[in-house]
Amino acid sequence: MDGATIKRDLRTGRSLWADSPGLGVKTRPLTQAISVDVAVVGAGISGAFVAHELARDHTVAVLDRRPPLMGSTLASTAMLQWEIDLPLTTLAGRIGPANARRAYRRSQSAVDALQKIVIDEGIRCGLKPKGSLYLAGDEYGHRALEAEAEARTAMGLKSRYIGPAELREQFGVDRTGAIVSEGSASADPARLAAGLLRRATEKGAKIYSRVEVLEAVSDPDGVTLLTDAGHAVRAGKVIFCCGYEFPKGVPTPGAEVISSWALASKPRVRCPAWLRDTLVWEGCDPYLYFRMGGDGRLIVGGEDEASATAHEDTAKLKRKCQTIARKLRRLLPDLEFEVDYTWAGAFGESATGLPQIGPVEGQDHIHAVMGFGGNGITYSVIASQIIGRTIRGQVDPDADLYRA
Repeated sequence: MDGATIKRDLRTGRSLWADSPGLGVKTRPLTQAISVDVAVVGAGISGAFVAHELARDHTVAVLDRRPPLMGSTLASTAMLQWEIDLPLTTLAGRIGPANARRAYRRSQSAVDALQKIVIDEGIRCGLKPKGSLYLAGDEYGHRALEAEAEARTAMGLKSRYIGPAELREQFGVDRTGAIVSEGSASADPARLAAGLLRRATEKGAKIYSRVEVLEAVSDPDGVTLLTDAGHAVRAGKVIFCCGYEFPKGVPTPGAEVISSWALASKPRVRCPAWLRDTLVWEGCDPYLYFRMGGDGRLIVGGEDEASATAHEDTAKLKRKCQTIARKLRRLLPDLEFEVDYTWAGAFGESATGLPQIGPVEGQDHIHAVMGFGGNGITYSVIASQIIGRTIRGQVDPDADLYRA
């Protein structure tokens, strides 16, 4: 591999986060019919945020056909950005300038809220505030980034454009320009989700695994979930938090599932000082993105492909990660590392670049959280806020942004 060495015992197909410490979450089998205020279907990061939000004033049951923390949670590279996959200027062309500004402000406040939750709850997940470096590429060149930085600055976001000379001097990167931003973060997504679920159980939530929901039947008073355990779950409200696995009966117009790949190096990589505090991504298609972990690992992802199944191909996993490593080597030629983990996962994209959060059409008392886009964890925070207010009979001022 150009610029990296693959170990003989390389953990192929295994996410770095699967080996994180402190992932224990208390679960139970469903041995009888139960009745709760809210049933959350899915025990990944979005289900964890929703359960954590609702457990403080509702009875909550979390159901998952797998153990907690599986699926896209383990596939994440956990770059907790307020910057949306679509630049502000591009998003404005899809949903209008005012709505695009609202989406960016909400994303920024969600990252702030996430950090406050972690601190207030004492969740140990390696959370670290970071800046970001958005590099000009073949899809968004330096002129597009200059316009983007100007649009962000006009609405008070902490971003500024730098030209090629300053980029080389400060970061040692040879590109035609970049945007430097403040206010993002990184964390271990598995430990974050586990910590949220544990706090939810401390507030009374119960997690049932392995329990598969076969059918949801709504009526004027609530929802009955039929399960493979042979016992029904009766709930006043049901929230589907299934990541990028589209629940049956939940319309997802304009959305598609894509595959993405990632790798992690061995610990203690020697890197430029700036990289320890910076998330890096680029305006390319497909784009490369990377960061440093707290133990000095490089965590790198990219090579997205418009396929719902390509991530299951083990041969493609090897090829894709070789390409990712080569791209990183070209960008930072002095960086030396050995690959320790490689993995792949499914992610989702929507027509607007925003997630889908809200009531399911034609299904009373049923809501869905579909975290489309590369900001899945940030969107999970937003989902928990919107769903929480909705369940309490309140109105979230930005809920309309995330309706299908």
